[in-house]
Amino acid sequence: MVFKQPTPTQMIERLVSFDTVSAKSNLALIDFAAAYLKEHGIEARIGHNPEKTKAFLLASVGPNRPGGVVLSGHTDVVPVEGQPWSNDPFRMVERDGRLYARGTSDMKGFIAIALALVPDMVKREMTVPIHFALSYDEEVGCTGAPPLLADLGKSLPAPALAIIGEPTEMGIGDRHKGFAAFDTVITGRDGHSSATHRGVNAIAAAAAIVQFLESLAEEFRAHGPFDDHFDPPYTTINIGTIDGGQALNIIARRCRVQWETRPVAGVTPDDVRGRLDAFIERDLLARMHRVAPEATIAIESLCAVPGLLPDEYSPAVALMRRLTGANATTGLAYGTEAGMFQAAGMSAVVCGPGSIAQAHQPDEFIAISQVAACTAILGRLIDWAVEPS
Repeated sequence: MVFKQPTPTQMIERLVSFDTVSAKSNLALIDFAAAYLKEHGIEARIGHNPEKTKAFLLASVGPNRPGGVVLSGHTDVVPVEGQPWSNDPFRMVERDGRLYARGTSDMKGFIAIALALVPDMVKREMTVPIHFALSYDEEVGCTGAPPLLADLGKSLPAPALAIIGEPTEMGIGDRHKGFAAFDTVITGRDGHSSATHRGVNAIAAAAAIVQFLESLAEEFRAHGPFDDHFDPPYTTINIGTIDGGQALNIIARRCRVQWETRPVAGVTPDDVRGRLDAFIERDLLARMHRVAPEATIAIESLCAVPGLLPDEYSPAVALMRRLTGANATTGLAYGTEAGMFQAAGMSAVVCGPGSIAQAHQPDEFIAISQVAACTAILGRLIDWAVEPS
C-alpha cells in the first residue's frame, strides 16, 4: 500500500512493518519508498550490493542545482531474537504516548517523518534542493554507505550539507567517536591435555591478548586523551566474542577474538592496533614460537568508520541551530554515517527524533512528542529551502 499523503505516524507504522534486520534484505522497503516518491513525481535512484539483496536509495526534491541538504538514514535494524518483546516487533503499537516497534527510534522514525513531508516539499517553490539518502547495513559496520556516497557524487548535484537523523532527541550532535572492529585468529599447537608443555594453547594466548587490550583500555581510561563532549570521555576497547577449543582434554589449537575500539580525537584505530601488534611480535608470539615455531596470530580489520570531527564553523550545525533554536551541541559516543558524509566533503550533523537509550532494546519506542518535534523542525527546513536567507 502506498499512501498519497500519509501522516508521520502512518509512515512510521508502514516502515517498521518491513523486517529489515541486517541479515535480511531491505529491498521491499526500498521499493515501497521509491513507489511512494514516484507517486509524487520524484524519480529515485536505486543502487544494489553485489549480491542484489540490499539496496540504497537516492532522490531529490526541488531545483536541480548544487548546494542542497541531504536527509540521511539507514534502513536496516538490529535483530530481535532472544529479546522479551511485549508485542510483535514489526507491528507498531501505540501506547501511553509512545510508538513501539523495532526501528522506531533507530532510525526509521526520522526516515518516515521526512518521507511523510514529501507532499509539502513538492508543493513549495524551494530554491535549495532537499535530497534523500537511504542506506543499508549501517548496523554491521556502515558497509552500505560507501557505495551510496560514491553514487551520490555522480547522480545528484553536489550537496553541501547532510543531516543524519540518528536518535538525539532532536539535540545537535556535532561530533562522534570513530569505530573500528578487528578479528584476531590465534593458531597454536594441539595435543593431549596431559602434556601441556608440548603444545601451545590458543585460548591461553587469546587470554593474553584480551588482558593486554584490557590494560590498554584502562590506560586510556586513566590517562586519556579526553574529550568531555563524550560519555565516556576517552577511547574505549571492547572484547565482543571469543570462540576456541575443541574439547576439555585437548590443548586448544585455535581461538578467535573479535574486538572493537572507539577512539576520541588524538587516538586512531591504527594506534591501538599498533600497540597490540608490538605486544604480539615482541612478547606473545616469541613465547609461542619457543614451543611451536608454526604458531601464528593473524589480525584482520573487519570495518573502520571515521568519527565526525567538530567544526567551529560548520554550516550544518549553524543550520540546525537556526531550525531548532538551540545553541548547545553534544558529542555522541556511538558511531553514525555522519563521519563518512563529512569525509566525502559535506558539512554533516547528527540530529533526529527518539532516544539512543531505546536503540537495540526490546520494546523499542519513540515518543509521539519526538515525532511532533522532528516534524516541526523538518517543516522549518522546508521553509528555509524556500527562502534560505
